[in-house]
Amino acid sequence: MVSYDGRVSRPSDVRAYNDAVDRIRSEWDATYPHLDTEPIEILGRVQRIASICNHRLDLNLEQHGLTPSEFGVLGALARAGRPLRASEVVSTTMLSGASITKLAESLATRGLLQRQKSTRDKRVVLLALTDAGQAVVDTQFPRRLSDDQEVIAGLTAAEKETLAGLLRKVCVTLGE
Repeated sequence: MVSYDGRVSRPSDVRAYNDAVDRIRSEWDATYPHLDTEPIEILGRVQRIASICNHRLDLNLEQHGLTPSEFGVLGALARAGRPLRASEVVSTTMLSGASITKLAESLATRGLLQRQKSTRDKRVVLLALTDAGQAVVDTQFPRRLSDDQEVIAGLTAAEKETLAGLLRKVCVTLGE
């Protein structure tokens, strides 16, 4: 709420720092008292959670010689359940075509995926998981889910459902 003098007022109980985002927001409030720093409450936490989860994923995958982008390619192929054109992998991973080409080369060299000619159009190259690539996904995806479950373990089923719905609404607003 904005007061008559242009300062943004916040409930006094928010001054007690519960996490790093509370501290950061308080510091921004002190620096720019005329601005409403409310988005930090939500987006700051979303960014912080994403950063922590991505760091955990990086550490797990690094132990197996994979990058998150490489795992993203393997995961896209595993989810599809069929060979995909590179452009299809681009659309599901949000990586560039050049990145997919480079990643596919690296993964093929390591025996995790193979390139196949399309049976319908020999000019089209399809990317397909090898048995070794499928084994990586079969091992790493459950580990990822387990890590993610730990992150949200403090929420009730109803809270998870509510949070998922609210975040979905934000994604729709962004056109995602």
